[in-house]
Amino acid sequence: MSDAVKVTIGGQELLVSSEHPPEYTRRVAAHYDQALHSIRSALPTVDAHRAAILAGLAVTDELFQAQVQDQNAAARIAAVTEELARMIPPAKRGPRRRAGPGSDP
Repeated sequence: MSDAVKVTIGGQELLVSSEHPPEYTRRVAAHYDQALHSIRSALPTVDAHRAAILAGLAVTDELFQAQVQDQNAAARIAAVTEELARMIPPAKRGPRRRAGPGSDP
């Protein structure tokens, strides 16, 4: 575990210990703090606890959207790879590799 890193979230200084490098921890905290700030700006009457929950949901939504984009990109890459493989004469293709679980050998 690395040394504790001082971060500010929601105007409060916190000491965070993490397995990650300090700069990474600061970036994660800053990202969450920005999400929290956006929620508080959009909904100024929401109490701090609910704002923190909504910020957590917003960051989780970002993660899920990024995962969908990654899956879509991986599917497009697989399709292009298959198309390119079909363009190569069979004798020059070499051994076929498995793309992952559930793929044909």
